[in-house]
Amino acid sequence: MIWFEFTVLIAMILIGSQMKGIGLGVMGMVGLFIFLFVFKMKPTDPPLDVMLIIMAIVTTAATLQASGGLDYLVSLAEKIIRSNPSNITFIAPFTVYFLCLFAGTAHIVYSLLPIISEVSAKKRIRPERPLSISVIASHLALTGSPMSAATAAMVVILGYPGALVDIMMICIPACIIGVLIGCLSVFKKGAELEKDPIFIEKMKDPEYAKSMGTDVEGEEKPLKPGAKTAVLIFTVAILLIVIAGAFPNLVPSFEPGAKTLAVAADGSLSMVTIISVITLTASAAMMLITKTSAAEVTKATLFTSMASAVVSVFGVVWMSSTFMYSNNDIIQGALGGIVTDYPWTFAIAVFIMGVLMFSQAATTKTMMPLGIALGLPPSALIAIFPAVNSDFVLPGYPTLLAAINFDRTGSTKIGKYVVNHSFNVPGVVAIGVAIAVGFLLGSLLL
Repeated sequence: MIWFEFTVLIAMILIGSQMKGIGLGVMGMVGLFIFLFVFKMKPTDPPLDVMLIIMAIVTTAATLQASGGLDYLVSLAEKIIRSNPSNITFIAPFTVYFLCLFAGTAHIVYSLLPIISEVSAKKRIRPERPLSISVIASHLALTGSPMSAATAAMVVILGYPGALVDIMMICIPACIIGVLIGCLSVFKKGAELEKDPIFIEKMKDPEYAKSMGTDVEGEEKPLKPGAKTAVLIFTVAILLIVIAGAFPNLVPSFEPGAKTLAVAADGSLSMVTIISVITLTASAAMMLITKTSAAEVTKATLFTSMASAVVSVFGVVWMSSTFMYSNNDIIQGALGGIVTDYPWTFAIAVFIMGVLMFSQAATTKTMMPLGIALGLPPSALIAIFPAVNSDFVLPGYPTLLAAINFDRTGSTKIGKYVVNHSFNVPGVVAIGVAIAVGFLLGSLLL
């Protein structure tokens, strides 16, 4: 019976991922409908904690965007990238990584991709190299960022004081090393641009050749008056979340009792409460101080993307967790011994699920509780955490498609067999290295 149920699960995820947008969420609900009324499976609780976290964090990021704060951050990143074009294969990915680590979203990379492509092409460096690893870096930044939904979900799942600090302490250096090795893996990838047949053919067009020979600095975009203030408020919010995670004694506590979404069984505030209150308070402060209207926030592209994220997590995680709960004994019996003896093998399962789900937060919420049920220690789960970034394997994620479209030289592409595209080598290398380093750091620090 489990194989019929598993077939339904995979079928719904595959169909939903092809539909894009909220497709993953609504097909997840179709799968849940089949589980409930055909297989008579008992549903688990819906993933309200992750949904609330996504709503709070993305609203705050959208406020930062509407107030001009993201434009200010992008302008700083652009200056860094343009400052040393010869080393763009290394500078661009790390600039992207730290920017996304700070902002908590990979979508900010869209603003930098055309800059990376332009600077590398005019320096006659194959754009595929910095573009591919920069996209991977934008994803890896989410596993360790205190402002990302995936990291917040991981903190809630681990559920012990100081979990956020442990995640940052292991995942950030592990992912940085992963990005570095990823840069090395693409440093000589493909033919040099001037020897690339596609580029040579394009250069036969006089207008194209002229555009490739013109060295024009990016235009300085005027910033909104409150842009820097918004970034400062956002920074304070990040610091408060980190402090709350590092020093739980500073956070209000109450009488022990039944566990709720807002308060843990020991009376301490849950991370859902802490993150939601701090981020949305920061959002209010940005709107009031920078005079950014609520209407501007709701029109921001980050805010409009929130609905898709929430619906996707709602449907696919509820379906997946119901499947996992109903077949818990079978799954533990099949995987328990292997995972106990070789904890790293669980990373393969997480990686595969991440390929199908196209969502770090959804993959985290679905797979990490299974890791806990299988008896993996927190150090191992944190080391495996970067595996949720495998959404690059099937080239349908927006950041990959954007990088391909922004590369006017044609060097960044999807291969004949679909999966042999520009992002798989740096992605697999960076994530593999990050996981390996994570296990090493976990054994030393936790």
